[in-house]
Amino acid sequence: MTLKPSSGTEREPNWHKSSYSTDEGAQCVEVATASDSVLIRDSKNPDGPRLTLAPTTWAAFLPYAAEH
Repeated sequence: MTLKPSSGTEREPNWHKSSYSTDEGAQCVEVATASDSVLIRDSKNPDGPRLTLAPTTWAAFLPYAAEH
């Protein structure tokens, strides 16, 4: 395996929080889109780990989440 160092030119994704989320410590996730993936992170830990999904996986998950 070869690790490629970051060029430093990568831009931070534009994160979006649910309109149902408040700034009063609510548990929430944030979502951002990249060119070939959907990124998900914990809004309380923005520097923590990120989940990366294929757009088709995210699209398949949304109807399930809307029902629960």
